[in-house]
Amino acid sequence: MCRWTVLRGTLLRPRIALAPRAPATNGYSDSGSLQRSPSYAETMTTYPLRRLRLRLGDEHREAVMIALQPFDLGGEQYLPVPAEAEAAFEAQRAVSGDVFRLSFRARLHGPCMRCLQDSVADVTVDAREYHATAEDAPDELRTEYVVDGELQLSQWARDSIATALPDQILCRRDCAGLCPVCGKDLNDEPHGHDETVADPRWAALEALREE
Repeated sequence: MCRWTVLRGTLLRPRIALAPRAPATNGYSDSGSLQRSPSYAETMTTYPLRRLRLRLGDEHREAVMIALQPFDLGGEQYLPVPAEAEAAFEAQRAVSGDVFRLSFRARLHGPCMRCLQDSVADVTVDAREYHATAEDAPDELRTEYVVDGELQLSQWARDSIATALPDQILCRRDCAGLCPVCGKDLNDEPHGHDETVADPRWAALEALREE
């Protein structure tokens, strides 16, 4: 029978590491208080796996806050709002390793990929990772998100969001985009243009092409 270790009604904040200056630190100052950075790029959340006290068949559930990272897509930046997500974290001890699960929702704000107006992408993540604990286990059985005994929650969350994003982030499904001739927003001003007159200097070359 599976035994459960469950924290109910408690929202815990895992370690907050400041990267790249201190990627291996636990994010706590000497006084024991959490260190935070206002910058998206510098805030990374990690989870110390030594906190888990699991035996075979045990499962641990916990609500955690994860710092989310921005995305650069097509030369434009998309920011998670809010910058932290409340996630459900689960860890289960299997025969040869640990199974991790991370579930949360996120919202990215940025320009529409057609008309450049403000747009929003809502993403639901339900990700799982396996990490073998045996010293001789092959690398393919070890998750890349466990580094020096710390589970890299922010990096895992970022990669999971990336795989869940739509092909295009749009302000609306039927966005008409920008006019390729004048650059105006076709959603606000639907219009067309007469066929562009060719430069007469290319007339001789065009005649040869037609032959």
